[in-house]
Amino acid sequence: MLLKEYRICMPLTVEEYRIGQLYMISKHSHEQSDRGEGVEVVQNEPYDDPVHGQGQLTEKRVYLNSKLPSWARAVVPKIFYVTEKAWNYYPYTITEYTCSFLPKFSIHIETKYEDNKGSNDNIFDNEAKDLEREVCYIDIAYDEIPERYYKESEDPKNFRSEKTGRGHLKEGWRDSEEPIMCSYKLVAVKFEVWGLQTRVEQFVHKVVRDILLIGHRQAFAWVDEWYDMTMDEVREFERTTQEATNKKIGFFPPAISITDIALSSSARSGPSSAPSTPLTTDAPEFLSVPKDRPRKKSAPETLTLPDTTQMYGAHNAQGMFSCGEPSPPNSE
Repeated sequence: MLLKEYRICMPLTVEEYRIGQLYMISKHSHEQSDRGEGVEVVQNEPYDDPVHGQGQLTEKRVYLNSKLPSWARAVVPKIFYVTEKAWNYYPYTITEYTCSFLPKFSIHIETKYEDNKGSNDNIFDNEAKDLEREVCYIDIAYDEIPERYYKESEDPKNFRSEKTGRGHLKEGWRDSEEPIMCSYKLVAVKFEVWGLQTRVEQFVHKVVRDILLIGHRQAFAWVDEWYDMTMDEVREFERTTQEATNKKIGFFPPAISITDIALSSSARSGPSSAPSTPLTTDAPEFLSVPKDRPRKKSAPETLTLPDTTQMYGAHNAQGMFSCGEPSPPNSE
């Protein structure tokens, strides 16, 4: 497990950011979603915790298949998603990311918000603070972001809010800007696969850092859009945007799947000497028909597969294509 604590300062108050965060997450999710790709909201409802009190529970599915490298797309399910579950007891939140296709992979994020410039070294409880971790400060104005995500209108160095007068953040702005708050995020990435653990965990932290940087930049750059909203208004915006996003993603199953076909124990676990499956559409040589042996005239020239939607019904056929059991960047 690789543990890092990120500290992201904003020229806002903690109460202001409560609205801005909800607005930013909804708008960003909608912008990043497209046909069959993006963020689908499965659950979003009030939740009462015996320790933390009243909050909001949100479960999302983040569809990522086209974002994967070609070698990964060849081995993962056609419809691949990460489940995001978030418990929001603002100013304290918990977020977990899991994937049923990768049971040894998980991301756990604890977040606390305070009105300071990232100076609290004891913000997390005693158990968490004793764990070895790296503290990373993220500067929304001067840290580099991937070029494909850069927008001049969302650059805090260039942006100035008409409603608040804040913006044009200069070098050293965290020491001079008022008001100022900090998002403290304790991020644990776990990928328990020998030989790949270190590389994958480091890569995931790089992705997490980029998402945090982009999301917090947008929350500030969109401040004039959400600054006058009440909690009821931003919740209504969240609801309508989620409905539009879910329609935008839709559901587009692949043509055929054998996910739910039961396999014998011998078929599930072949001998260690079994050759790996070639990533090619050509038949292997040992399956080819010998050229020196004439084919029988009665043999069919082609093999036609039955239509799975007719065999099982359209509704049940869709259930076969799930990444998980047969028929959970928030940027917080």
